[in-house]
Amino acid sequence: MRTFRIAMLSLLVALGTALSSQAQNSEEYIKQMLVDRDQEIKELLGPEGQEYTDAQRDELKEIINGVIDFEEMAKIALDDTYNEITEENRSEFIDLFTTIIRDHSLNTLDIYRAKITYSSIEVSEGNAMVKTMAELDDVRTPVDYKMELEGNEWVITDMSVDDLWTAESYKNQFQRIIERRGFDVLMESLRKRAAKAE
Repeated sequence: MRTFRIAMLSLLVALGTALSSQAQNSEEYIKQMLVDRDQEIKELLGPEGQEYTDAQRDELKEIINGVIDFEEMAKIALDDTYNEITEENRSEFIDLFTTIIRDHSLNTLDIYRAKITYSSIEVSEGNAMVKTMAELDDVRTPVDYKMELEGNEWVITDMSVDDLWTAESYKNQFQRIIERRGFDVLMESLRKRAAKAE
């Protein structure tokens, strides 16, 4: 009897894990995750024109950026150069890039007050493309996300506003600097930008 119970318990655990994995691969799971994030941001934003303490701004920054895979975005932004530099340079680049993106996310907080409509969510083999429409003051702007399943969690690897992809846009900027002036010049520029952000 004890052996039977252990076998049944193992089966239920395995079934639960499979169902959880299946749910997390679904369009509904991704949509609900993003809806919950959006609602959390809106609640923290409060009424329009509100002033925020440093602690509130830090909390907003964490919520807004909490589902972003900055390492993957950094790889996209640096393109082939990522594989050509030392591990130390990679680590510093990711840290600087993360600081800049996280700071930029708080530049215009009102955009997070927009009403979000989910146009489509396509999931395929651990990747997802999420297309939304953000509406604020009668202005409609497409906001889209590329996502990947890492372990049991979906993360954003790039995002676009009005068809301008963040990581891809940085890639174009960074590659021009690297080709014309070198990687060291790019890093020095990023250090200065990150220092201002901090």
